Amino acid sequence: MELKMTIAEITVFLEKVFPQIDKDFEVISLAVDEVVVRMRVQDRHLRPGGTVSGPSMFALADVSYYVATLALIGPEALTVTTNCSIDFMRKPAAHRDMICKARVLKLGRTLSVGDVMLYSEGIEEPVAHANLTYSIPPNR
Repeated sequence: MELKMTIAEITVFLEKVFPQIDKDFEVISLAVDEVVVRMRVQDRHLRPGGTVSGPSMFALADVSYYVATLALIGPEALTVTTNCSIDFMRKPAAHRDMICKARVLKLGRTLSVGDVMLYSEGIEEPVAHANLTYSIPPNR
């Protein structure tokens, strides 16, 4: 496998097709075997109890795996999540950005299957793990 998009191309693509998430996420690194994405944690991402909310962590997992898949197939806006299973393992730090490491484990013609690990920036232990499957448009 080889990369079909650069960080700059993915950033421009996300700004165009998902302007609502434009300022929340940053692609830090991009390689065939791993994509790293930062979520800039703001007060709107927090829930009572001083932790990052589950929906915010799901968004980070989902965006990160979308980027990992697009990096390998090219700009296909209609590539969509068909499955996500997320395990929350420990409480993330409330005022640290979150980092997600995404891997594509199998890329087929119509499905992309992989996983992600989520971390509070600067803390070694993961806070969540997710398995994802994406459906890829058939005529690419």
